[in-house]
Amino acid sequence: MSDAIAAFFDLDYTILRSSSGRLFVRYLRQKGMISRRQEMAIATWSAFYMFRLIDYPRLMSRLIADIMGQDEASMWTLCQRWFDEMVVHYISANAREAIARHKAQGHLVAIVTASTPYAATPVAEHLGLDGNVLATRLEVRNGRFTGRVLGPACYGQGKVYWAERYAEEHGADLTRSYFYTDSANDLPLLERVGHPIAVNPDRRLRRIARARGWSIVSFR
Repeated sequence: MSDAIAAFFDLDYTILRSSSGRLFVRYLRQKGMISRRQEMAIATWSAFYMFRLIDYPRLMSRLIADIMGQDEASMWTLCQRWFDEMVVHYISANAREAIARHKAQGHLVAIVTASTPYAATPVAEHLGLDGNVLATRLEVRNGRFTGRVLGPACYGQGKVYWAERYAEEHGADLTRSYFYTDSANDLPLLERVGHPIAVNPDRRLRRIARARGWSIVSFR
């Protein structure tokens, strides 16, 4: 019987006051780990995505091509250092309060993000979410990245897939559950839960949320 209630939180511009991808690129550039040329190339591909010239799976495949063959353990170490030095300062106080409120009510709380577990897990651990992370997984063989995404990516309809799996594993009822996000790209999961909440919504999501009577909140 599904009687538990879950509260799902997007990562970028919801829990964080910025994009984890943007922060990661900035961090790598500050540390001299990527060149200005590489930084501009990443920005170009990201712009293609923002203007809907490429889809998310293609963007993700392109971005992770550069880490093909790299060591996964080193990525975990790098991302923890990145979190400690930079990301922790971008966690929204409002997000902390909302997460604490759901935990106090006995709700299951999880991050659901198109980002990778390497970006999301340090955030989840810092917020006391005990590794409850639904994210885009990368294939690893013999401790090294192969350059492939393990589908489905946790994006769009893929977020519904992973949320439904999480709900089944934890006995949660999605029709009574919550999802906080800023993006209209997350409409599939917003429509799947009983309590969709638009956080700092983009223009399209704000319009849809108003039309459907969904809650609109500001995490600043």
